[in-house]
Amino acid sequence: MSDKNKSDAGNVVQLRPPKAGRASEKKWGKQVMDLGFCIVPSLLLRAQQRLGLNPTQLAVLMQLCDFWWEDARKPHPGKKLLAERLGLSERQVQRYIAELEQAGLVERIERRASHGGKMTNTYDLSGLVARLKKLEPEFRKVEEDVKTERKAVAKRGYKPKRKPPATAN
Repeated sequence: MSDKNKSDAGNVVQLRPPKAGRASEKKWGKQVMDLGFCIVPSLLLRAQQRLGLNPTQLAVLMQLCDFWWEDARKPHPGKKLLAERLGLSERQVQRYIAELEQAGLVERIERRASHGGKMTNTYDLSGLVARLKKLEPEFRKVEEDVKTERKAVAKRGYKPKRKPPATAN
């Protein structure tokens, strides 16, 4: 760069400030986020009870979600890896996946290599997705009702639609 260009570069007016960084990096730190992240809908966590999931079943589902990067490419982690991550035996992982399968949330799909040998199973989570989509309207209705009630309570002449919970003295 010539001396003229160097001096002109100092006179450039920046129209937009540089990006301040992603919100996730601000919360967790860039180094942590650089190791990867998993996107799951909050509804999965909020509906844990409605889905009938115990904490370990939810943990297994979360692990499977961590391997599901693209819709068309189903996750296929090995039971050994899942067991290591969860601190369970491979047999326990198998049982929990079988329970999730019985509940209709996961479908195990056996994979075979071209030479006929076994490969890790693929896990189809479309049952879980369908259940969450079915629950969504109920959860959305409650969210909207709360939002409407929150707006109403701020207005003069507000009359509660429901009796407020009793407070402990």
